Amino acid sequence: MRREWLLAWLWVGGASGIGALLSYPWTGIIIGLASYLAWHLFNLRRLVRWLSGDGSLPGGSPGGWGEIYHGLYRLRRRSRRRKKRLRKALKRFRQSTAALPDAIVALEDDEFIDWWNPPAGEWLGLRRQDLGQPISNLLRDPALIHFLREQRDPDEELTIDAPMDPARKLAVRLVDYGKRRRLLVARDITRLQRLEQMRSDFVANVSHELRTPLTVISGYLETLEADPQLPGELKTVIQTMDAQAQRLQNIVSDLLLLSRLENGEGLRHEEDIDMHAMLGAIVEDARVLSNGRHRIELVLESHSGLHGNREELHSAFANLIGNAVRYVPEGGNITVSWREHDDGLQMCVADDGPGIEARHLPRLTERFYRVDTGRSREQGGTGLGLAIVKHVLLKLNGELRIDSEPGRGSRFCCHFPLSARSGSLS
Repeated sequence: MRREWLLAWLWVGGASGIGALLSYPWTGIIIGLASYLAWHLFNLRRLVRWLSGDGSLPGGSPGGWGEIYHGLYRLRRRSRRRKKRLRKALKRFRQSTAALPDAIVALEDDEFIDWWNPPAGEWLGLRRQDLGQPISNLLRDPALIHFLREQRDPDEELTIDAPMDPARKLAVRLVDYGKRRRLLVARDITRLQRLEQMRSDFVANVSHELRTPLTVISGYLETLEADPQLPGELKTVIQTMDAQAQRLQNIVSDLLLLSRLENGEGLRHEEDIDMHAMLGAIVEDARVLSNGRHRIELVLESHSGLHGNREELHSAFANLIGNAVRYVPEGGNITVSWREHDDGLQMCVADDGPGIEARHLPRLTERFYRVDTGRSREQGGTGLGLAIVKHVLLKLNGELRIDSEPGRGSRFCCHFPLSARSGSLS
């Protein structure tokens, strides 16, 4: 600004001096001020033209305008360097994402397509003219559209068929990376699903093949055990063999049920179920199994029932209550409750047993996973009960919620949405 003031004084002073020499000092001052203002307007017009994109950046002006032009020139040079770095970074990003085996689609405003990598174009059928289009207009799978609009958990996945190759299975996830910006990531799980199907088929087939010989063996063992002429030492051996054969039969039965549930081939007959009657019968069976070693209480706070398959739900609830009887030490308390909340229905089994360490909780519903292998086998568990519970609940859009802490007991809750309710039972 000091230069600008100096320029203004020189400009107007020079004009007034010329006017004084010509005996018109005020005329010289007015002409100086007017020319100084015209010079500013001229430079302002040049700046506006440059800002609007017409012409090059002005330069070479004295005073404040020169400083402005010089500052703008430095800013433009820094901007060009920054843009160059950004272009290189964007190029590296696109090269790296193009090399990824997963399909990636960048979405603006939650669903408008901004960019995608080659696997996304190949599997989802995206083309250049699809830029800026809502992805829901191009991928018409109802489950995917619902997932795009309702998904909130970043760890949640949806399995769909690839639009351009129905034999290809994709696991789709949505990841937030900015305000109303998301990445749709699709992973090819075709091979994993085939391996899982092979494993499931193998387990089901082996279980079917084992069922008949085990039934025959158990039958003969029961016949031998009932023989009054059987020596005492052999009778003990036969009883042990019969117990182990029965344990194998239980494992086979659980494997077959779990295989049907995993393949979506569960029992199809569904009906309205009186939860009071079902839980009452299961609790009575648990008391027989406990043989007075535990205090088992049934708390019924809701008269609502469930609509589902009776055998599957009975198996799930019996597994939870039976586990409590098996693993809670003698003298422990077990509470079975049936309640209704604003967000759904809950059947809970709570105990004051030894509890479970937090590191085990995420894996409890895996088949054959045991917290204490030796103790579990000693109690006669198959290691499949909680896996069965999880899959039975999934059929009714329910979930198993586990809360446990060493030394403070455990609480296993089957949570059902209100849509699974059969209505109020009289």
